[in-house]
Amino acid sequence: MAEELRQREECDVCLYVITPKMTGVYSIAEVIDDSNKRPEKTVFVRLRDDDDEKFTDGQWKSLGAVAQMVERNGGRAFDSLKSAATHLSHCCRPECSKEQQ
Repeated sequence: MAEELRQREECDVCLYVITPKMTGVYSIAEVIDDSNKRPEKTVFVRLRDDDDEKFTDGQWKSLGAVAQMVERNGGRAFDSLKSAATHLSHCCRPECSKEQQ
């Protein structure tokens, strides 16, 4: 656990990808915590489907509320890996970080 916390402090991006195969909810607490403490490097991705599993409408709506909270805190939220990858490829370059300061 200490190593994970150290990595979250030192990393360039804290990426959270939530799929229907997720078995616990601790990652939701972590992404909210990171969006408060490290908003500029917090990225949340919610994927509706994962192989043959799919979030229920209620679960999807709840994850939408999590995504909105992450964004209100200053983080970024996406509904696809492609959109998150596009964001990361454009905004996580050294020159981009300098422009945002």
